[in-house]
Amino acid sequence: MTDTHDDVVLFHNTMRIHDGHLEGFRRAVARALDFVREHGPQLMVEVFIDEERMLAHSFQLHTGSDSIRAHMAMSDPFIRGVMEHCEVADFRVYGDVEDGIAALLPEGATVLPRFTGFTRMPVG
Repeated sequence: MTDTHDDVVLFHNTMRIHDGHLEGFRRAVARALDFVREHGPQLMVEVFIDEERMLAHSFQLHTGSDSIRAHMAMSDPFIRGVMEHCEVADFRVYGDVEDGIAALLPEGATVLPRFTGFTRMPVG
């Protein structure tokens, strides 16, 4: 049996929310997600907020480098809006991406190549 979804790439972005910016962060993320839900190439985007530590965790599932490039190109204004309220504490990319993708990622991003696995997508 062969693996499926060899080109699936998972982003995990950990953001430190600036003091006094929690509500602004929430609004900016909501705007960004409304746009991405309608126009973005991602298969999945989920955001979790740890208010006690003022950290947010964003997970995005992409179908490879083309999806990542399209996301970065179309979402830049929304990303900048979110970044007014936070800073990237850690950014990890799980999966295989083309060399040029590294230039699009936040400074210090870690890329971990895929070993094995599978993805189940719900039907209907």
